[in-house]
Amino acid sequence: MCGFTGYIDSKGISNSEAILKMLELQRHRGPDDSGVVGINFNQSTFEEVGVKQPFGFTVSPDLIFGFNRLSILDTSPAGHQPMIHPRRKVVLMMNGEVYNAFDYKSELESKGYHFKGHSDTEVVLYLYLEYGLEEMLAKLNGMFALAIYDGQQQELYLVRDRMGIKPLYVLKDEERFAFSSEMKSFKALPEFKFELDESRLSEFLLFRNSINETLFQNIVNITPGTYWKVNATGDYSVHTYYDVRVKQNPGKSTTQKELEQVLRHSVQRQMISDVKLGAQLSGGVDSSLVTAFAADTLKQGGLETISIVFEDPRFTEKKYIDEVARSYNLKSHQFTLSAESYFELLDEAVWHFEQPINHPNTIGIKLLSREAKKHVTVLLSGEGADEALAGYSRFLPTAQKLFSITNLKKLIKNRNQFGSYLALVLSSDKRYILQTAYGGVAAATQLYSNFSPTAAIQSRLSLWESIIDKAGLKRRKYELLSYLPDLLIRQDKMSMAHSIENRVPFLDNEMVVASLNTPESLLVKKHKNRWEGKWLLKEICTEAFSESFAYRSKMGFGIPLKLFFTSSAFKSRWEQELLPGIKTRGLFNSAPLEKNMRHPEQMNAEQLDALWLMVVFELWAKQYLD
Repeated sequence: MCGFTGYIDSKGISNSEAILKMLELQRHRGPDDSGVVGINFNQSTFEEVGVKQPFGFTVSPDLIFGFNRLSILDTSPAGHQPMIHPRRKVVLMMNGEVYNAFDYKSELESKGYHFKGHSDTEVVLYLYLEYGLEEMLAKLNGMFALAIYDGQQQELYLVRDRMGIKPLYVLKDEERFAFSSEMKSFKALPEFKFELDESRLSEFLLFRNSINETLFQNIVNITPGTYWKVNATGDYSVHTYYDVRVKQNPGKSTTQKELEQVLRHSVQRQMISDVKLGAQLSGGVDSSLVTAFAADTLKQGGLETISIVFEDPRFTEKKYIDEVARSYNLKSHQFTLSAESYFELLDEAVWHFEQPINHPNTIGIKLLSREAKKHVTVLLSGEGADEALAGYSRFLPTAQKLFSITNLKKLIKNRNQFGSYLALVLSSDKRYILQTAYGGVAAATQLYSNFSPTAAIQSRLSLWESIIDKAGLKRRKYELLSYLPDLLIRQDKMSMAHSIENRVPFLDNEMVVASLNTPESLLVKKHKNRWEGKWLLKEICTEAFSESFAYRSKMGFGIPLKLFFTSSAFKSRWEQELLPGIKTRGLFNSAPLEKNMRHPEQMNAEQLDALWLMVVFELWAKQYLD
């Protein structure tokens, strides 16, 4: 787990020391080691240089690779990156972990490859040399972003893993082509300035993200399951090597026993590490099962868990965290998120997230990661289960009805936009897409005079229509493609801010296939006369813990926003900095925010959410746009 960055300098506008500044801006991703390689693209020559002063190349390169390493597998110098094969003229950088890499080691040795160390990166390099890019990618089971320069092909390949667990951003404009694990590294490029792309504001206000896009002009996050083939001038083509929309093992139905077995194997596979490993435990079904199966593979008491709790019992799942720890004799580290610590972490979290923070609980993950670093370097989490196994309430039949209580409440909230809102929800497809939104049409319209519901859902509607499956499976694939990516980015950014590697066993290759082959009738089902999502997983959880543990009401990772916004620390900052900043920027209407902040204790959920969004947008804009 690491971070890398680089750029093509075909016009000679950069200086070579820019790479050092780019690496420094994401040093937190890999504090253990750094490396730089300069490449002459068309001559297929390269030069590795040290990162300390005096810094420079003997021949000015037109492509530069820079790498920060967090040592997880093979902490020795043999795992140093960028990794070079001089005879075959290949330079490779990898951020992430490939869990099945060592399955291929003996095969590669039999073909004449000699290993200098025992890192998964070296295996990936040799797989590329032996099989080429597409066949290599078909073999990999893991989370990764790759940058590969192939001197024989005179091509640069930029690759993102199947599900988008690891980010890989590309900046492409008239002057430059750059890539990075984190966008903040682009700040170091000469004469570059981040600029807001206002065309994406409607989608952002409603959904809190633009799928694989950003709020910056000319910057995208490479689509999961694709790679870019780039030439010396920065011209590129996009190729898909994996698409979750394509059915695998058609006709195969996953049973409860098979699902449990695949999840156990996934957890075991993802526990490879040469450093200390723990579990991110919220107390919910998903993280509890991952923790339980991880604990089963170690000596009793060998696993440590990290959790965030709250003093307010309405927002904490402490008793379930305690139950898991007690059941498996685990050392449980629990940290309380207070109003004071929340706002202390907010600015730093925005800096690391690089976009206006999508959800208030992101701050909790930031605190969890900071405290986890005192105990472990790798964390297993339960991310991905709700999307792949129908865990959200919007999967339930009651949520699909036009005149459900939930939908009727939303119609009332949007009564001032009744016509345009009704036109959306009368379509069952658009109605489901709206259910995946963090925000509401009414609030977005109130805040932003140019808000367009049609523009907000357009890219998501196109994605929805591209999925050819029955309704239940179509919803799950849509969630994996649209809702999950931003949650994974949140986990990556907040954990890597503290040099923590976060792994997601529910998104293992085999687990995703098993999940999508699980019949809808075993996922959305009644239990004691109440509809439940993720039913089969809850049955597995019942066996691991108890029925009451598995079938309690879903709490999620709640944040007591009203408590935070009524604190004296926030009120002071709101009046002195945040409100004046929002007014001066002039993008959004501050009047409803001012009105609500006169009596913050009376704000409802929508008003709290709108205030949150405007606060984090202003903090982000100060850091990245000003």
